[in-house]
Order: sequence, then C-alpha cells, then structure tokens
Amino acid sequence: MDTIRILVADDHPIVRDGLVAVLGTEEQFEITGQASNGVEVLNLLRTRQTDVVLLDLEMPEMDGVETLKQLAGTHPDVRAIVFTAFDTDERIVAAVEAGAKGYLLKGAPRDELFNAIRVVQKGESLLQPVVASKLMQHMSAQRGEHNVSPEALTEREMEVMHLLAQGQPNKEIAAKLFISERTVKFHVSSILGKLNAGNRTEAVTIAAQQGLVKLQ
Repeated sequence: MDTIRILVADDHPIVRDGLVAVLGTEEQFEITGQASNGVEVLNLLRTRQTDVVLLDLEMPEMDGVETLKQLAGTHPDVRAIVFTAFDTDERIVAAVEAGAKGYLLKGAPRDELFNAIRVVQKGESLLQPVVASKLMQHMSAQRGEHNVSPEALTEREMEVMHLLAQGQPNKEIAAKLFISERTVKFHVSSILGKLNAGNRTEAVTIAAQQGLVKLQ
C-alpha cells in the first residue's frame, strides 16, 4: 500500500495536534508538515513532497479559499480536502469552485476522514452527503435565478457522466470506454459547458440534481 503524504493546515494548534495524532494511527499516512495559514502551506509545499492537504477555511493571512486558488496554479497535483466547521452554501460553493476535491465537516468520524483522504489521493472527489445536499440546493436555486436549462447530453457523454459520478479519473474512464484520454477530456469539457458547471464536482452535483445520475 503506497504511502500518502499529508500536510495539515489549521490556525488552531490543538486542532492540528489532534489531527496529526489521529492520522498517525494509520500506517499508510505520513505527515509532511503543519501550517497555521495559507502562506505557510505554500511555503512548505516548495520543499516537502505532499499528496493531500487537509485545509481549514478560516485562517489568517491567507484563508482556505485563496489557498485553494493558489494551489491550483502552483501545485496542481496536490489534492486539497477542506476540513472545516463552516457548512454555509457560500463557503461550500466557493471552496468547490476554487478546486477543493473533498469537503468534510469537523466532527466527521475517523473512518470517514481516512476514506476521504484515500479517495481524493486517487484523483477522485468526495463530498459529505450533507455538503453535497447543500451544494445541490444552492445550484438549483442559482439555475432557477438565471433560468439555466442544461442541454441534453449525448449517449457517450452520459456514459462519461456516470463514471464521473463514481469519481473515476480520466485514465480509468478512457480504459472502461475504450477511448483515449484526450477524447475523455473533450467529452468532459462538453459536459461542463452543457451543464454550465465550473468543474467536474459541480457537473456531478448538477447532474444528480437533474436526476441524470445518482450520487453514491
């Protein structure tokens, strides 16, 4: 089992210490560092190879959303999971749009946190059911406000959409559908455009709200 290298970012030392202690009970996990704000996260990532960042949203100097935006440009291979007490629609939407691959509320069971880290490290996305529900409700309201009606997806796009809903990365989708990764990227881009989604997670959420797919 490959080691998953994790950086913990939270402005409360007690929370960080608690997370490090919990994560340390899993042999597969290796803690690469601790940060109290987004600036420290980016500085640590320059010298420490990391797979997953556990990121709080409310931090001084550089908050979680801005950190996510910076990560997308400077460390696109690092997967970020938001681990926070904030569950408002605005916070969730902002984090997902900024590139969060996972969103968990503090108080989530240890097994759920461990699973989220493994899922996200593989390039997939994971939202807690309560978070996914809030995101779906928000997007539904937004589409109603702007009268957005997703165009019908083609048969092939629906096949890709179902695999996206399972959290499959492009490479796995290509293998299962016997097409190239470039073709998968083309279909994903088309799906995002038709559903008026900013990223894969939003596309899956919108498709689920429309009844096109079911969230597992």
